[in-house]
Amino acid sequence: MYTPYDYLDPVTPDVSSFTLGEGAYEINPQGIFYDGGGKTQEVHLGDDGSEERIDLGDDEAIFYFILQWEALEANESGVIYDIYFDPAKANAKANSFKFAHPDPDDGHTYVVRFDCDLERARQSYDVYGIFNIRLRILGVIEDPI
Repeated sequence: MYTPYDYLDPVTPDVSSFTLGEGAYEINPQGIFYDGGGKTQEVHLGDDGSEERIDLGDDEAIFYFILQWEALEANESGVIYDIYFDPAKANAKANSFKFAHPDPDDGHTYVVRFDCDLERARQSYDVYGIFNIRLRILGVIEDPI
């Protein structure tokens, strides 16, 4: 199975003191987990049905993960909140960090940054939801040989 890992180069994260999905930060996404992406290309359609295809960049793909947590305890949602807002961690969308893919069919560690604002929903006493978190995948942590 091909994954984003197969198309990305190793990079160094801005912050390497934690990995979302491992150790104290092991909060695996719940519900549907999306990955996907695209390339910087445009297709313009003419009135006569013709197409003009424009490749705006190099051949590199742009990948994203979209995740959600449907039911988190307050302390778990607080961990994600802290990662997002702490200037020494993600600092919102500014810093990249490591993300361990939770699916054993992938199993790689990626370098990502938040590509969204963060919203947290309180569903009931001590139950929170964090939905539609978009992580831009910048590269990979190279697997040890």
